[in-house]
Amino acid sequence: MSGHSKWAQIKRQKGVADVKKGQMFTKLAKAITIAVRDGGGIADPNSNFKLRLSIDKARAENMPKENIERAIEKGSGGADKSGFEEALYEGFGPEGVAVIVEAVTDNKQRTITEVKNVFDKNGGALASQGAVSYLFAQKGQIIVHKDNKSYDDIFMLAADSGAEDIEDAGQDIFVYTKIQDLKRVKDSLTEKGLRVDEAELIRKPLNTVQIIDRAKAEKILSFMDKLEGLDDVQKVYSNFDISYNLLSELKTA
Repeated sequence: MSGHSKWAQIKRQKGVADVKKGQMFTKLAKAITIAVRDGGGIADPNSNFKLRLSIDKARAENMPKENIERAIEKGSGGADKSGFEEALYEGFGPEGVAVIVEAVTDNKQRTITEVKNVFDKNGGALASQGAVSYLFAQKGQIIVHKDNKSYDDIFMLAADSGAEDIEDAGQDIFVYTKIQDLKRVKDSLTEKGLRVDEAELIRKPLNTVQIIDRAKAEKILSFMDKLEGLDDVQKVYSNFDISYNLLSELKTA
């Protein structure tokens, strides 16, 4: 399983216990505000799919309704009112793994300084724009809970719904789609009775770097955790691959 999927699974298993609720809600609010702004000020999630995805994620984290509404209102005021900008950083992490960092910030100088600091202190290095982005493809990702269905059952339903690929992740199945097909496939899977836990746009690595050494795996996961711990960082992607057996050892240590 690719780095982003593996990292997404690790975070789901850890839950939000490792992340302060206040920080989580701040990140989610920024995503909602940007979604409204990028959608031309459209505050109706039925007409703004990016906003729908952001709201669904916020609700999944039990973000209060008034926080969601406040973030939507802020986005409706336009870029000048929200003060937020999207920023993308590329670089190489420990063991040379490729890394892409997506952020939303009201101060790009502060954000790049914080991101660079994490890279520098953890055996990585920031790189110029385009240095690693070609190693990733933008895709839609849908996380489906297996419930009582088998991998083969979900594979057939996903294929029938227009999915490009799927990956087995224990109790979850990761379904990948073309960007423009994400909503259609998500709705189709829901209509077919599958439990969709998450749906979002991601950057999926085209090839992966296998990590078999425990110390190296720990270093990479710690690095990813520190990047996502930054207030302005929304998502982090990488192309590492760590076996399930090794992940199990790390979790039980």
